[in-house]
Amino acid sequence: MDIVQVIGVALIALVIIMTLKQNKPEFVIYVELIAGVIILSLCFDKITAVVNYVYEISNKIKLSNKFIGIMLKITGIAILAEFASSICIDAGEKAIASKIEIGSKVIIVTTSIPIISSLLEIVLKVLP
Repeated sequence: MDIVQVIGVALIALVIIMTLKQNKPEFVIYVELIAGVIILSLCFDKITAVVNYVYEISNKIKLSNKFIGIMLKITGIAILAEFASSICIDAGEKAIASKIEIGSKVIIVTTSIPIISSLLEIVLKVLP
């Protein structure tokens, strides 16, 4: 039960944070960051399994690994941007969090250009 581990880490971090807020509030951000990294690391096995499964399916249906790689990269960018944005919001830096979100959207759009161009080529071939 991986969710039990994730919840356990989160609850332990919450107790530590509640204690630190009273005595040493400047250390709260470090506990949040460490808890986030631990939770993400707990998910790496699942992420690896999903990536391998997606590549296996794409090989069976003869889909280009280039496109699968791009889609997985976009998913990773979104997850990491959300993580970083949440850390910034927790630290009280909402302005930086919004900049991370904007930057990640720009990076996602530029990363998806090969997929968009391939779709446009297909549409142009279909249209008279």
